[in-house]
Formats: sequence, C-alpha cells, structure tokens
Amino acid sequence: MTELNPAIHAGLVKLHEGRLHDPFELLGWHPLNEMGDSWQLRIWLPTALEVRIGKQLCEPLGGQHSGLFALTYSKQQYQQQLKQAAHPMVEWQEADGRVHQAVLPYTFAPLLGELDLHLFAQGQHWRIYDHLGAHLTEVDGIQGVRFAVWAPAAERVSVVGDFNGWHGLRHPMRCRGSSGLWELFIPGLAAQDCYKYEIRNTQTGAVFTKTDPYARAMELRPATASLVYQSDYQWHDQAWLTERQQDQWASKPISIYEVHLGSWQQDEQGQFLNYRELAHRLVPYLQWLGFSHIELLPITEHPFDGSWGYQTSGYYAPTSRFGSPDDFRYFVDYCHQHNIGVYLDWVPAHFPKDSFALARFDGTALYEHEDPRLGEHRDWGTYIFNYSRNEVRNFLIANALYWLDEFHLDGLRVDAVASMLYLDYSRNEGEWIPNEHGGRENLAAIAFMQQLNAEVHAQHPGTVVMAEESTSWPMVSRPTWMGGLGFSMKWNMGWMNDTLDYFAKDPIYRPYHHNQLTFSQVYAYTENFILPISHDEVVHLKGSLLTKMPGDSWQKFANLRLLLGYQWLQPGKKLLFMGCEFAPWTEWTETTSLPWHLEHQPAHRGVQLLLKSLNELYQQSGALHQRDFEQQGFAWLDCHDYQQSVISFERHSDQGSLVIIFNFTPVVREHYRIGLAHQGVYREILNSDSSLFGGSNQGNLGQVVSDNQPWMGRSASAEILLPPLGFIVLQQE
Repeated sequence: MTELNPAIHAGLVKLHEGRLHDPFELLGWHPLNEMGDSWQLRIWLPTALEVRIGKQLCEPLGGQHSGLFALTYSKQQYQQQLKQAAHPMVEWQEADGRVHQAVLPYTFAPLLGELDLHLFAQGQHWRIYDHLGAHLTEVDGIQGVRFAVWAPAAERVSVVGDFNGWHGLRHPMRCRGSSGLWELFIPGLAAQDCYKYEIRNTQTGAVFTKTDPYARAMELRPATASLVYQSDYQWHDQAWLTERQQDQWASKPISIYEVHLGSWQQDEQGQFLNYRELAHRLVPYLQWLGFSHIELLPITEHPFDGSWGYQTSGYYAPTSRFGSPDDFRYFVDYCHQHNIGVYLDWVPAHFPKDSFALARFDGTALYEHEDPRLGEHRDWGTYIFNYSRNEVRNFLIANALYWLDEFHLDGLRVDAVASMLYLDYSRNEGEWIPNEHGGRENLAAIAFMQQLNAEVHAQHPGTVVMAEESTSWPMVSRPTWMGGLGFSMKWNMGWMNDTLDYFAKDPIYRPYHHNQLTFSQVYAYTENFILPISHDEVVHLKGSLLTKMPGDSWQKFANLRLLLGYQWLQPGKKLLFMGCEFAPWTEWTETTSLPWHLEHQPAHRGVQLLLKSLNELYQQSGALHQRDFEQQGFAWLDCHDYQQSVISFERHSDQGSLVIIFNFTPVVREHYRIGLAHQGVYREILNSDSSLFGGSNQGNLGQVVSDNQPWMGRSASAEILLPPLGFIVLQQE
C-alpha cells in the first residue's frame, strides 16, 4: 500500500466524513510532481471492493476499504490516455458480488460559466433554469445529466438517487467558489431517473436530503423525489403566439373560467384525469359556454391535495397528479389551437415548511427570512420569501418567465399580493418589523413585483400578470415608470364583497344597501379591474352561490341569474369559478367531481344557458368590452332609485351602445320609464327572465319604442316592463 501524502490523506478523511468542499481537488487527474512527469487518476467508490480500468487493477489508497483507488501513469501514458479516453470507463465490484461499469464524474471540467455565476449573484439571470436543476446533456461525447444547485451554507452537497443507492458519499458535488452554487455532471444517467440533494450544513454538521428547487418534474405524492426530465414536445400554436404579441387585450373580451383540475371532472372510479384527457373534455365545454380564457388553480407541484396547490414545493414542476410536463404542454397547446387562453395561478408570496423542499434548504433560512416576524405567515403555517436576496428574486422572476416560455402560458395570476405588500399583514403589534423608514410597506417585495412585471411584459408581449390584491394600495395596475406596481390587472375584491353581501340580503332590505351596487363606480377606473367570483367564495362553509341567495327556490335561481348578469354587464373583465355556471346546491370540495348531473335539471340548465348567452353578448358587443377601463365606456342612467331597487346604465363603444336595466326585487315593474339617447325602436336582446333560462317570461315582447319625452338627462324615453329579479339589455335598431 502506497503511503499517502498529507494533502491526499486529509482529503480522504473529509470524503469519508462527507465534508470535502470540492472533491475535484482530490479526485480525477492529478500530477504527482511539479514537472508533470507522472500522473494519477484517483477514483472514489466508497462501496467498491475492487476497481479496474480496462484490464488494469487500480490500487487502493489509504487501505483496502478506504474507497479511494488510483492508477498511476507516466507522462506519455497520460497523454495517450487523454487521446483515447479522457474519461475512462471504470468497472468495480461491490461487496455483494455485483459488478458495475460507468464513466465517473470527476474528470470533467466545470460547466457553469463565469457569466452564469455573475448574473445569478446579481439576481439578473432570467434563464437560470437552463443552468440550475438537472439537465440531460452530452459532455465530451458522453451522455449524462448535469446537476446544479444553490446552497451557500452547505459544507457538502451530493446527488443521491436510485443510481447510487441513495448513498450520500458516492457523488459529492463541486462548489463554485463564493457563489454558493454546486455542480456535478454524472455520466450515464437518463430521463426519469429519481434524485435528490443530500446536504451537510457547515455550522451544525446536520445532514438532510432535499428535492431540487429547479426540478422540472417530481414523483407523484406522497413520494417526493425529483425526476430528470427533458421535453420532446412539438408545439402547434405558433399562430396563437404570433397574434398574442400584437394583442390589445385591454380592449378585448376576457371572460375567465377558474378551474381546479383535480375536481372539475374525474373518471368513473373517482380518479384524476390526465392533462390530455382534461383538454379534450374541458376545451369543448369552454367553447360552448363562450369563455375566452381558463385560469388554473396552481398546478405547480405540491404535497397536499387540500392546499389546492397554494403550498408549492416544486415551483418548476407541473404536478404529476395529472401526467407529465409534456402532457401539460399538450393541454396548453390544445387550448390555444381552439382559441382558449391559459392563465396560471402563481404563488410567490409564501411556501410550505415541508422538510424535503425549500424550507431551511441548506440548513439556514435561505429562501426565507430567519426572523419569524419577517419570515413566517402564522395563519397559513408557511414561510415568506426573502425578496431582498438577489438569488431568491432571481429564482422567482425566472420561474414566472419559465412558465410563459416553456409552457406558452398567456399570463399569471399572482396570489396573496396584499400579504406581500404589508409587513404587518395579519400581525399584531410587536409581531412585525417596520421598514427602514419606520413604515409598514415591504419595500423589497414592492421592488420585486415591479421587476417581475417589467420583465414579463418586456420579454413576453401580450401576456398579462394579474394581482389578487384586497386593499386600497394605489396604482397596482399602473406602469412601473409611473410608480405603479406594473400589474396588467387587479382583482376587484371590493366589488366582489359588496356585491355578494348585497345579493345575500332579502329584497325587502335591499333599498337600505343600494350603495353597495353603485359604490364601485366611484373607483372603477383607478385600476384595470377584473370582477371575480372565485373559488374562495364557495368553499369552507361559505356555501354555494345558489345557497347564498335569499327567497324560495325560484327566487334563488332568479337572483343568481341576476348576479351573473350584474357581473357580466358591468365594466371590467370577468372571472367565474367552475361549477357556478350551473348553480350547484353544495359548496365546492376538492375531493370530488363537480355535480354534473345538475346540467340536466331545468332550473340549473337555465343558469348555464344564461351564462352562455351573456358570454356570447360580451364577445359580440364592443360596448361591453372595448372600454372596460375607461370612464367614457360607462354612463349611469339612474343610480338613485333605491326605493324600487332598480339601477340602469349605458355601455358605450365606437360601434354603438347598450342600455341595461336591473330590477333587484321580485316585483314586476310595469310602465317603468327609462331615459334613452334617441327616439326609435330598441330591441330587447337579452332578458334574464326568459323561460329559456327558467324565468317567468315577463318582458317587452322583444322591443320597446321610445318617445320624445326627456328623462334621466336623455332626450328620449320609453315605458318598459322590468321582470322580477331580472335584467334586460336594449339595443337601438
């Protein structure tokens, strides 16, 4: 046995202890003297009994069971070996008698470039996902997988998986200086190989395994390993993407169907459908209903079904519940080929504390804050991202761009924006830390959102980023150069709360709450608003929309039709949660499919057909969408008739106008005079009380004729019949 020099001995000790920061300092090709007359190839196989390269038996260094083996070459032999195989095939025998062959990792040069390290440290590497994570690649003619991960507080990081028996000492990675990045190319690995990172913390010596933050695929829960994945999907939506780049979405109809894929429909055994199966069922239904877009509750990988995806563990991996990443690509592609846009609910506000994922990733608060006053959402049991850290911002912004680039998504809905904006969000006095100016604003989060929106809009023209923001924070959907947050649109939570609260009241009390119908117009054009009725309103003992409505069964359905009309005919883009279109009696649960049998019951079918008609009108009439965000697109006729609970207004576009009147009581209003801009015939193009929708067929026989009597500030007017708990839409011929 050759006596080891002190440097090799020290390195071998650290290898055995799992503490060697850079295994390449010891392993691979190394000269034995300064002249380079003699070279040694050192091989690390801690479970091997015997190692050969070709027919040559390698010498064990440091003892028979040290795991370190070597072959020594003269300078000429070394040069010849480099020409033949700089990365030679190694054969070894395990204690159980099994024999293996592989090219080992420690003769390969670094793969992360200096520019990659620099940009990531600056928080400006927008395609960092092409470099970190696991990627099938070929190096020096050898196929394998390159791994890279950020773990600055680690003393050692190893790749573990089925390929090495999950042995944490077999494949230690190379640390790239002060960057905190670790990398390793492992020859011979292939797609679908399972892996994790085993990390040893520098300060505590604690050893633990973590999934890859940049993994593109993960195992089906409850398993938690990352998967090597490479897409071979061929897209067919170039026409959609080309048109989207020129899209003037603000003046187009956007009606969004919000979907939880696991419970929209299930198979006959109550199991999840595949992304491809869902595409073929969901898209025809959306086309029939007339929705322009679908918004998916988070399909980023998550361990717990009951979180609905809002506690994400795999930010770069579509959940395997419904198939592979390419299956999801097919879903998006199929939507685009049938003129349906796809938005994704995205959660950069917080992440779960699951020990296998981002939480305390390298043994320290890496992605989160150390101080719980900054770093924890106690209401949700989650950690808050540290937006002041360059690499964390880079992780999130690159992730947003990844979904738009890799999966051709048309936009993102950013969850829980209010929780990001305020340092004291859901906290009592003494449970939060003021910013540097003594205020409650989270300055780092604000800067992050502005940078996020600027990059998304610059790199993906025509896409949108929507904020679920529930406070009065100003300029959420105004450009960053104006001092705004830069979002495309904002959910109008005030409208939603006021509206649902009003509709829950018995009509006898509605006159006393008339302002809940009209107040939103005071601020309607301060932001680009979406009018949302989302999953949050029909879950957790809140009841379904139908059960929120007062009155007997007929009145409940009439009220619900009235509510949908009020939502669709107001200024603002639209969002409705799945199932609400056919009025289920039960609130939503993620565990079972929607109650599709209700489609065939007349009253429920009527609500569904009304929504279909509303979408058709919304799509066809420029008055209902072209000036959604402009005051000029809306004018009150009468917002003061609180005693009869009636409101009326006009919607305008360059192509024409519509007159819309709502009656929020079950009383038929005969001879109700309404102001009109012109004399002549107005067609009644939609009436929610039609028997087609389950109504009582009260209306105006398809038209009204105006006279020259001025009314409501208009030069003409007409007497009309207002149906009970209904609305009508008039259009001049």
